[in-house]
Amino acid sequence: MSRVLTMHRKIVPPQDRRNYMERLRAKRDYYKRANCTFWACEEMGLPGAFLEFFEAPDAPTLTAAHAAAPESIVDPARIYKLVEL
Repeated sequence: MSRVLTMHRKIVPPQDRRNYMERLRAKRDYYKRANCTFWACEEMGLPGAFLEFFEAPDAPTLTAAHAAAPESIVDPARIYKLVEL
């Protein structure tokens, strides 16, 4: 199965957490409509340190989704592909 993804690191101060969580839900909804999957993980030992993952079946889908996204990410051209094992 072909899969590609990009990642974005984000540090969120405690006072911005509520707003950030709302933005995460909006990203999830946007990327779902763009035929992509979005999820975020928070570092267990460092509250407020997040990794955001954006996944799609192919690079053109992911690139187009990033280009049209309401919120840009750092380095959207750094795309990783699934390695067949």
